[in-house]
Amino acid sequence: MSSRAKAAQHEPAEVEIHARNVSFDWENVPLEWIPGEPVASDIISSILHSVLPEGERWFCEVYTEALPFVKDENLARTMRGFIGQEAMHAESHDRALSEYLERCGIDTKPVARQFEYIFRKILAPRTYHSDRAQYNDMVQRLWLIAAVEHYTAILGVFALNNAWDEFDVDPTMADICRWHGAEEVEHRSVAHDVANYFDPSYFHRCRAMIVGIVFLILALHRTSGYMLRKDPNFSYSYPRLWWEYLKGSHKNILPKLRDVVKFTLIYFKPNFDPASIGSTAQAVAYLATSPAARAANG
Repeated sequence: MSSRAKAAQHEPAEVEIHARNVSFDWENVPLEWIPGEPVASDIISSILHSVLPEGERWFCEVYTEALPFVKDENLARTMRGFIGQEAMHAESHDRALSEYLERCGIDTKPVARQFEYIFRKILAPRTYHSDRAQYNDMVQRLWLIAAVEHYTAILGVFALNNAWDEFDVDPTMADICRWHGAEEVEHRSVAHDVANYFDPSYFHRCRAMIVGIVFLILALHRTSGYMLRKDPNFSYSYPRLWWEYLKGSHKNILPKLRDVVKFTLIYFKPNFDPASIGSTAQAVAYLATSPAARAANG
């Protein structure tokens, strides 16, 4: 029995992927939203609000480019739902940049400009002399999205299963993390299925993941380091920052590095299936109770 079939025994039969028109009130959210844990607070904030928004807009653009080639109406409908969710993620985190981090004294413009350059210039569609080459370029970008979405699913599983509630975390930050994470788990198979629809190549999957790993390591190191340097409340040495990260992961308020490595290696299995990671039932259950998602439905 495949991993997806095993997971399906305990999962909803079918979940319609759709955007939820959420909003968050950032007026009273403190920079140290996990009390007593400035490093964990800044790392999570930098990942969510600096790295993801520009990338998620890029996801939407690539999927919009790919949709005319999709003849499977069920897959096309799922892709449109994915685009809606990713667009709402980008919008929500953009508002956090202006209404939360800027208010707290963090100048986010330098990092934002770097990611704009990466996604709007380096990863923009290239112009080729043949339609076939243009198509292949799009397919490689679809596989890169699948690789990055593997990590957003891992972060989604962490967001739904961490120990934040034991630390009296700010409820707005907790909700945006868990709402976003739950939707990442909810649509965790979409990017993989889309890339396979266009090009079921194990080589291209692995190559995209290697590129994705290098990009994410550099991006997360850059944004987290910048955020921590700009935080006016403390100044730690580089070794101390790593020590604080390891302490935070031991408390389950930051992802454990061994879990990230484990799930990275799983991706290279020839029969890898995203449904083997996380639980759709858990994600849907949180989305039914999320304050922001409930307000959107109301």
